[in-house]
Amino acid sequence: MTETNRRPELLCPAGSEASLEAALEGGADAVYLGGTGFNARARAANFDETGLRAAVRLAHARGVKVYLTLNTLVTDRELPAFLDAAAEAARAGVDALIVADVGGAEALRRVMPSLELHASTQMSGHSSRMAADLAARGFTRMVVAREISRENLALLLRESPIETELFVHGALCVCHSGQCLFSSLVGGRSGNRGECAQPCRLPYQSKTTGYPLSLRDLSLAAHVPELCEMGVASFKIEGRMKAPEYVYEVARTFRQLIDGNRGATEGEMRRLADAFSRGGFTDGYYTGHIGRAMLGVRSVEDKELTRGVEPFGGLRSRVPVSLSVRMVAEEPVSLSLSDGKKRVTVTGDIPQPARSVPMTAEAVLRQLTKLGATPYEAVRTDCEIGDGLMLPVSRLNDLRRRAADALAAEHDPPVRAELPYTAKKPLQRRVPMRSAVLSRPEQLTDAARAYFDRIFLPLFMFAPGADGVLLPPVIFDGDEARVREGLSCAVRQGARYALVGNAGHLPLALDAGLIPCGDFRLNITNAEGAAFWELRGMEFCVLSPELTLPQLRDIGGNTAAIVYGRIPLMVLEKCVGKELTDCASCTAGHAVLVDRWGVKFPVLREWEHRSLIVNSLPTCMSDRAEQLTRAGLVSWHFLFTVESPREVDAVVRAFRSGSALLGQVRRVVSK
Repeated sequence: MTETNRRPELLCPAGSEASLEAALEGGADAVYLGGTGFNARARAANFDETGLRAAVRLAHARGVKVYLTLNTLVTDRELPAFLDAAAEAARAGVDALIVADVGGAEALRRVMPSLELHASTQMSGHSSRMAADLAARGFTRMVVAREISRENLALLLRESPIETELFVHGALCVCHSGQCLFSSLVGGRSGNRGECAQPCRLPYQSKTTGYPLSLRDLSLAAHVPELCEMGVASFKIEGRMKAPEYVYEVARTFRQLIDGNRGATEGEMRRLADAFSRGGFTDGYYTGHIGRAMLGVRSVEDKELTRGVEPFGGLRSRVPVSLSVRMVAEEPVSLSLSDGKKRVTVTGDIPQPARSVPMTAEAVLRQLTKLGATPYEAVRTDCEIGDGLMLPVSRLNDLRRRAADALAAEHDPPVRAELPYTAKKPLQRRVPMRSAVLSRPEQLTDAARAYFDRIFLPLFMFAPGADGVLLPPVIFDGDEARVREGLSCAVRQGARYALVGNAGHLPLALDAGLIPCGDFRLNITNAEGAAFWELRGMEFCVLSPELTLPQLRDIGGNTAAIVYGRIPLMVLEKCVGKELTDCASCTAGHAVLVDRWGVKFPVLREWEHRSLIVNSLPTCMSDRAEQLTRAGLVSWHFLFTVESPREVDAVVRAFRSGSALLGQVRRVVSK
């Protein structure tokens, strides 16, 4: 259970060296940054090995923690490099890793058990059950999904056994955290792998606005006292791709709000908007005002205001230190530095008798206090200099560098043990099986019943004849009672299985007595992840649709590949149907999102007010059975969304005969 009335950590982005300095100058308690790989902001400046070590030293000298983002999905062939990156970060002294991949986290836990892990928002942390599951896996913190409401956040915090980190300012994705495949499947740039092309910021046909998916940036600056009282452990600022000026202004503002336990004034909100906004800010998810007012684009006026912001001039404040030097005859010169917490002493050469002008205390201190390239500033000095001595300036400079490095090293965490990595593979073998998800009962045709081994219907549409239920992709704490009721009703009607897409939902399925199966929303991209879910009792797991055929083959285990269906691209907390047509059209399955080229993406009502955007083209491998077999893919998974019963039967016939389906289709990438 989370403590309340504790001052939250202010966590700021550091997408570059300049942004790191801006975060420190603005008053950050912690920063998060990326290395050269496996981070969700691949196009940020990021930090190489040398830069990372320097960044950690600079932050730690000021008492600021550093978290490294390793928050992308990882394939089997990438896992060794992923673990190397984690080990490099540990040696550099980072305080924690922010991780999104389940398999990668399991491998990290075995290789570096003492390294602190935070669960990225990409893990879809919507509920206290998810927090409990993460705690059992060794995570110490969960980054909460940005789509959470005030009420559901309070419920989560009340029961969470680990720290919670909440985005309080910055860009918002319209899709639920960790659920977006739009950029990957349509544009070939995976958001789950740090290369999002931001299709949500593009124009689409709409009755209200040309940008029905583009949200204003989030700001919860007005709600700081309430969030502190709730017990949020860390206030997170988004913005690793934004300028240092933005980082400084937002960090400085939230520092003042946290320290003063108050909400932002109108003037402070204007300064935040000047730093960066898309027509202002929104708190719609948090307050429950999920409507048109959340939409916004970055206008010419917004850009002009940002250009008027005073440039960030670099660090102005440094860590105060006491400096003491002793240079006497026949003894090595010594230099001591102390920051009030740690003290170090380094020694150098023995000074020599001066041939002409001897060194003075003023000259020695002038050289040794040149600490500009370090985190430190000498505010107190003490100098003992013998008469008639000299030492080359180069030796004094070396002494100063070594002393500053030694003091910084005193703040490094202890060396963490690294254990050898042994890959974990799933124990089960692939069992030929055909499973299908239908979107509505009328798709449950005689041909479908005869062809599929497992048929799932959405939880609240379950009908006799299906084998199991598809759990909603998002279940907040406030939804749980209704979900439990729906599960009980489905069981009474004959449901035996549950397709689960979130770790926090697994206990709900098990409590209902259902056999769990893993949905593609678990984002399984490697054998480690498949093995993990196998141990959790999954009968089979559907692998990520972002994988190529060779990557699917590498995983093994009782796993399935999606071989047919309009794959869901986005799950939206906000109803997009209102922006396109109306709610009735969305509910009836007639709403479509139309892009600049006239491509149509069907929009469905997922559950309650949520929208589901599915791909314009179905993936179809009906005439590629040999290719699937060569890849070892004997378990096939089908997704039916907008298809009529007649179209369902046509798909079944095409797969039975091995013939091509009429019309344009998308293929699973073969290499």
